[in-house]
Amino acid sequence: MGHKNSSTVTELVLVGFSNHPQSETPLFFLFSLAYLANCFGNTAVITLVVLHSSLQTPMYIFLCHLAFLNIFFSTIVVPKMLYNFLATRKVISYNFCLAQTYITLFLEVTECFLLAVMALDRYVAICFPLRYLLIMNTSVCVALALGAWTTGFFASVVPLFFTILPLCGPYVVDYIFCELPILLHMFCADTSLQEAMMFAGGAGTVLLPFLLIILSYLRILVAVMRIDSVEGRKKAFSTCTSHLTVVTIYYGTGLIRYMRPKSLYSAEGDKLISLFYVVINPMLNPFIYSLKNMEVKQAMGRVIGKYKNKIKSHTRMCRS
Repeated sequence: MGHKNSSTVTELVLVGFSNHPQSETPLFFLFSLAYLANCFGNTAVITLVVLHSSLQTPMYIFLCHLAFLNIFFSTIVVPKMLYNFLATRKVISYNFCLAQTYITLFLEVTECFLLAVMALDRYVAICFPLRYLLIMNTSVCVALALGAWTTGFFASVVPLFFTILPLCGPYVVDYIFCELPILLHMFCADTSLQEAMMFAGGAGTVLLPFLLIILSYLRILVAVMRIDSVEGRKKAFSTCTSHLTVVTIYYGTGLIRYMRPKSLYSAEGDKLISLFYVVINPMLNPFIYSLKNMEVKQAMGRVIGKYKNKIKSHTRMCRS
């Protein structure tokens, strides 16, 4: 296509896993199931919290925001990826490519701050249990949640708007979706300023929330160690295990991707890692929070029991 201005670009080739055509059909079915499980699990979490007043506490309110973010993040990437698994022409429109770049960066940053807010919530719950609901009241929860979304927008979308430069051919995205680090290699002009902005932005939007999480859990650890009873310590730690698991998976995946030596870099390896935080991680989150949480299990049991009773009563009416 030559070195045309990006204003003339209408679509780009989205390579994905087309280098392994024999694996595309199995991957289509595998990730279709994972995407459905993601949508079902996260929607179930939101529905349970909305329907049950016992779950309308700060922790579950923040969990609803995380569940919505997981659905939104996967939806902006996975359906197009699934379509390209089966399509003959594996392309993505230029406008949708830009939309993916903006939205995925926005949601990644927002997730970092939401995880930090959830760590702060656990810190207040364990270190100030008697004043927990007073400190984490409705106004504070709304402000913290909106703050995470607003910070994610202004820390990613606004700077990114000024970093997009004209693209040069060949217009090939060797990845499973459009992301800023991938587009940087396709810009025609010098990208040193964009790379510096990306590094500075990453330090502020990834490391800052991570440090807040570490500090929160250090304070939690100190508070828990002061509890005399073993049962009390276990109960306090049990309220944090789900969040710690999600944080470990999310940041662990990011560290593997961005902090590994260049000698271990490979395009195919990057795609596999990205699949984890685009498909697998959003699917696992609701199950991680549900399987280890008695309140969620009880709420789910009440919902299932309610529908069983409705089915039984409907069956009796039909028989009579």
